Amino acid sequence: MQTTIAPPSVPVGQIKSFGPFGPKYEVGHPLRQLDHGDWMIEITMVETGEKAEYRLSRLSDDPEAP
Repeated sequence: MQTTIAPPSVPVGQIKSFGPFGPKYEVGHPLRQLDHGDWMIEITMVETGEKAEYRLSRLSDDPEAP
């Protein structure tokens, strides 16, 4: 029997940056849980519109973009 785990609460739509001076990205929805409990979150790069996957643990450490 497989257990369904509720996705974490993420700030969907929030604009963040990779570190204090990095490129800006928009936070999307959780995609899947990883084996060690972290989650992959969809993000969209603000300047290019490119979509990517980013770990929730790293996203949580990034600042809101000014």
